[in-house]
Amino acid sequence: MKIDDWLLEILACPACKSPLRAEGGAGDEAGELACTGCGLVYPVRDDIPVLLVDEARKS
Repeated sequence: MKIDDWLLEILACPACKSPLRAEGGAGDEAGELACTGCGLVYPVRDDIPVLLVDEARKS
């Protein structure tokens, strides 16, 4: 899944409210969303970002 730039602009880390950036995946696809502040990495499952702190991992 390619996460649109406009969506990345409005998404924020639920833990620290910092912006997120797309990471991983094949080609233009995002496999994860990484926080630019606290470093938590959130999974993207079935093209849906899972923005739950309990589901995140430390980078």
